[in-house]
Amino acid sequence: MAISEFTGYLESRKNIAGSACGLVGLVLTFTGVAGPYWPVVVAGLYGAGALIAPPERPSLPDFPDPSAQLEALRDDFEKLGGYLTDVELPPAASGRLTELTELLAALLDPGWVSEVLAQDPEGIHTLSRAIRHDIPEAVDTFVRTRWWSRMTPGTEPPERHLERQLTLLHEEADRLASGLRETEARRQESHTRYLQDRAQ
Repeated sequence: MAISEFTGYLESRKNIAGSACGLVGLVLTFTGVAGPYWPVVVAGLYGAGALIAPPERPSLPDFPDPSAQLEALRDDFEKLGGYLTDVELPPAASGRLTELTELLAALLDPGWVSEVLAQDPEGIHTLSRAIRHDIPEAVDTFVRTRWWSRMTPGTEPPERHLERQLTLLHEEADRLASGLRETEARRQESHTRYLQDRAQ
């Protein structure tokens, strides 16, 4: 047994419970109750205590807290912005992308909005998915498909798909913003009811 394992066992619940019961065995020995079989009594009580002790509970994994997740998301959003500046998009798609990124920037802006967002794991997941996957995938797919469409004229223009994708992503982000706004509205209403109840 390694030293760390031995030290861990000394601090374990099983050893503590076993030692407590073993002390009871020593008390019985000194009072003469255990008689000549005191080693068996002490060892038996120690073993019984170790058996009935609750099992060790492994420590929870150390995941980053929501504020750290948002900070990492801000860094990734900045990287996304650098990528998007190098991509040439049609005017309509570019306008929709600008509207979308402005809304995402407002949601990620440090302050009370991001504080509310930090309490919404689903909202963080929605933003993370949009920034780290959906937007880059939509733009990159457009760039690759646009090249192929030049070789096969007559097919549906890829910018239409891109515009639809960006519209859907903007609607999703807008629903998130509306949900956060409703959360704050409910908080305000709850505080009003609290003050009214206190005044009665």
